[in-house]
Amino acid sequence: MARGINKVILVGNLGDDPETKYTQGGMAVTKVRLATTSVRKDRDGNTQERTEWHRVTFFGKLGEIAGEYLRKGSQVYVEGSIRYDKYTGQDGVERYFTDIIADEMQMLGGRSEGGGDRASRPQRQEGAARENYGGQRGGGYSGGGGQSRPAPAGGPPPMDDFSDDDIPF
Repeated sequence: MARGINKVILVGNLGDDPETKYTQGGMAVTKVRLATTSVRKDRDGNTQERTEWHRVTFFGKLGEIAGEYLRKGSQVYVEGSIRYDKYTGQDGVERYFTDIIADEMQMLGGRSEGGGDRASRPQRQEGAARENYGGQRGGGYSGGGGQSRPAPAGGPPPMDDFSDDDIPF
């Protein structure tokens, strides 16, 4: 029997450019602020929009990729786990925060949505890269180990035919 499951899936847009730092051992640690917005109608029929902000942290190779290719406004799919933590500030007050520790990341959107020209993005990186997740197309990246594989011949498929129906949830 499983001990428990801690899994988060987010699709949203970056609020700022990523911040990448390196540990003394040389491992990349990239942090981003990710906005997810939901829309609903209230009793009067007025549209109500709610935006939630998430702190997302990428480690290792995934952190390097996120720091290099994501930009403010980029749309991204992230899978990971929730981590709650607290610290005591210099003023003696305990502060609590919630982070999403990313295990996998998929860059979404086209050329005009931050992140540069799609043709310049690598489609495969060392690690368990996803070739096709639920019909989504584009470069998928995972923090796990694995073998590098070359990109399919002919370059990446165009993003023009992507629709919301392709998202598996």
